[in-house]
Amino acid sequence: MSVFDHPDFDQHEQVAFFNHPQSGLKAIVAIHNTNLGPSLGGCRMWPYASFQHALTDVLRLSKGMTYKSAVAGLKLGGGKCVIIGDPRADKSEAMLLALGEYINGLSGAYITAEDSGTSVPDMEVISRSTDYVAGINPEGEHGGDPSPTTAYGTFVGLKAAVKHRFGQSDLTGLKVAIQGVGNVGFHLARHLKEAGAELIVSDIFAQNSERAAEQLGATVVAPTEIYGVQADVFAPCALGGSINQDTVHELQAKVIAGAANNQLAQAQVAETLLEKGILYTPDYVLNAGGIIDIAYQREVKSREEMLAHVDTIAHTLEEIFGRAQEQGLPTNLVADQVAEQRFNATEDLRAAS
Repeated sequence: MSVFDHPDFDQHEQVAFFNHPQSGLKAIVAIHNTNLGPSLGGCRMWPYASFQHALTDVLRLSKGMTYKSAVAGLKLGGGKCVIIGDPRADKSEAMLLALGEYINGLSGAYITAEDSGTSVPDMEVISRSTDYVAGINPEGEHGGDPSPTTAYGTFVGLKAAVKHRFGQSDLTGLKVAIQGVGNVGFHLARHLKEAGAELIVSDIFAQNSERAAEQLGATVVAPTEIYGVQADVFAPCALGGSINQDTVHELQAKVIAGAANNQLAQAQVAETLLEKGILYTPDYVLNAGGIIDIAYQREVKSREEMLAHVDTIAHTLEEIFGRAQEQGLPTNLVADQVAEQRFNATEDLRAAS
């Protein structure tokens, strides 16, 4: 099947395939849209079951970055990179340097950053062979790592969703089921714990769940059980596609608000959520804290300015929730409308000039 015929192609501007046999690098960079600026998105490394799985992931993720940056009010486009391989076993310095050389060949159309399976130290290696790297800031509080800010923005948006669905601002006693307590999920769990919420967690890596139990008093359940636990909020913070036509019927929560990208496996799942009275918080609106952080690092703006921008996630969600309720539409469709108005407006202006 040609990439042009892929169901998630969605008029991507460029899809580049990189192969470096000497280091074992097999990577894909997808650039979805650059109307608002150069595409910026993280580099994910994962042992995909097949090339097609990797291609689907990078196409969906890069499109999500276009929408995320547009809704967040950033002058950036959407792109993403995926490396096919196990980050715990296959990653090497030679592989990262080769990727940097390939990214450099894209002449700034794509700017990379850390993501699942990669880290700030990995980005520092990549930066030795290209300048098109973001999220490296030795002077910053977290060394450039955007994960804590992604978690903070998710927390801000989660509170907005709870207020809209339950009419309450206080999270004391609220039960939150978190799927995935890695970098972002654990930071989110900490915010929730400090706000008085009760935590139920699962993770495919047992040490992550154990850390949440030991440090935050979380209740641990098996990954297959997290959907059906009695909770007010379900927070997907692992890989995408976890909410599908099977798992949606297991959910007991009335709010979905998590940091994972592309949480809905199929578009029609949003209709099912609406029918079940479950408020879905559009993922690329909710998890925009990380891209906002990186954008402000690139512009060398203050942390105070950056956090003030992240706080606007709540206002954006209030607008989306209100419009969705008035129009009887799924929240993700309304979020898409807002994003498309923003990044298509620039294209329209170009065409008119």
